[in-house]
Amino acid sequence: MSFFKRIFSSEKKETLDKGLEKTKTSFFSKLTKAIAGKSKVDDEVLDNLEEILVSSDVGVNTTLKIIKRIEERVSNDKYLGTEELNQILREEISGLLSETNSGEDSEFKIPANKKPYVIMVVGVNGVGKTTTIGKLAYQLKKSGYSVVLGAADTFRAAAIDQLQIWADRVGVPIVKQQMGSDPASVAFDTLQSAVAQNADVVIIDTAGRLHNKVGLMNELTKVKKVMQKVIEDAPHDVLLVLDGSTGQNAFEQATQFTAATEVSCLAVTKLDGTAKGGVVIGISDQFQIPVKYIGVGEGIEDLQVFNKYEFVDSFFK
Repeated sequence: MSFFKRIFSSEKKETLDKGLEKTKTSFFSKLTKAIAGKSKVDDEVLDNLEEILVSSDVGVNTTLKIIKRIEERVSNDKYLGTEELNQILREEISGLLSETNSGEDSEFKIPANKKPYVIMVVGVNGVGKTTTIGKLAYQLKKSGYSVVLGAADTFRAAAIDQLQIWADRVGVPIVKQQMGSDPASVAFDTLQSAVAQNADVVIIDTAGRLHNKVGLMNELTKVKKVMQKVIEDAPHDVLLVLDGSTGQNAFEQATQFTAATEVSCLAVTKLDGTAKGGVVIGISDQFQIPVKYIGVGEGIEDLQVFNKYEFVDSFFK
């Protein structure tokens, strides 16, 4: 049994393989055309590879980094056949992901010394933020944790209603107020409720708008400060949710949110519906922020803990 199968259930691995199918098919069909008739990795092959990586939404900076590493290997080895390119790419992408994503775990875990563990979730509307919160709550509850949700996206009534639906579906308590209420007040009430219930995890939803970066920054800062009146070091994680299918737009959103608040980890959603899965590699490398979760399907089980070994194995399978 392979190393990958030991740390990842066959069912989850199958879902991940399927979720990355469009990205993989698109990438390798382009790669096959690029090296057709070539026996060794030369400048033309590298130029074509650069174009393929950029068009796969790996990002320009990360692409240049990968190409430079391959050029160094070509220079050192003097001769590299195109049949070796697949393995070289696998190694270099694994190396890049290793620089940011050190975890090898595939389980939903929360540090035992932080209770309740507070996760503040940020991201624009439409990226799958509320769905990710619901699926994360489900996975954590399934792992034996007690979870409380906080509906601090009070800008839209639909956001509160959506989170309520997920809370009911998963069977976890939710703290909410009326639309237009102060988001910091909702966060404060949520943490107080979680402490009173001796809950393990708190997940706070926040407003998903970027029309005013200064306003967003002030709001998120206020929410954090108010939470710290209840739990001194809250939030323990600021999770930015990005839609993988938007490709380069996801980079822009990451730029905006990392400027507005201290993002500590990422969730990349909707990878199953796109050929832009390379965005995971680029964003992880460019922002030096670990990818913690990936969405590879619409089912409640299809939010997975990101494991760099699993991801690369599925991508190059």
